[in-house]
Amino acid sequence: MKRLSASILSADFGCLADQIERVASAGADWIHVDVMDGHFVPNITMGPPLVRSVRKITQLPLDVHLMIDDPDRYLEAFVDAGADRIGVHPEACVHLHRTLQRIRELGASPTVTLNPATPLQSIQYVLGRVDMVLLMTVNPGFSGQSFLPEVLPKIRELRKSIDASGLPVLIEVDGGIHLDTIGDALAAGADVFVSGSGIFSGGRIEDNVRSLKKKMMED
Repeated sequence: MKRLSASILSADFGCLADQIERVASAGADWIHVDVMDGHFVPNITMGPPLVRSVRKITQLPLDVHLMIDDPDRYLEAFVDAGADRIGVHPEACVHLHRTLQRIRELGASPTVTLNPATPLQSIQYVLGRVDMVLLMTVNPGFSGQSFLPEVLPKIRELRKSIDASGLPVLIEVDGGIHLDTIGDALAAGADVFVSGSGIFSGGRIEDNVRSLKKKMMED
């Protein structure tokens, strides 16, 4: 089953509760929370207090993407705040296997995240330890960037590897996902589609969610 994860990085934080309720009622499957520390990426966003607030607003799974240095220091805080899924980058973890194991021990679902230029080989020895691989289709750090088509072969290669191994691992894509690009990511083999500006831009949240969900069903 394909899933749509609404990235609140592009939402209007002045009426965040209303916007989350709107994406949920329109059929979004998850809420995606981008956490940035100004070190691993050149931007600063939200932390555990905001995740805790979002958890009070919705029962949708919270898909938390940690774009931060030394994520191990904050895993427990994010799980306590209500994160259902936590994604980390290999470049930010001294011992990636241990970090993924700790996420699962805390009761959350582990995701490993790859930047566009990070090779799949960097996760080949932990693929059996995760529930999902997030392939960034933009360079992380800012909302509203354009989809990088050169990541499509990477999605296809990962899809082939997962299918060959029989592992129950989802492929998530994040970055520039909207009506004009979601079809390519879908055809390449993605399972979960993170969309921010593709959902929240223009104030047509319900229409955008429904249009993306319809497109997702066209495989």
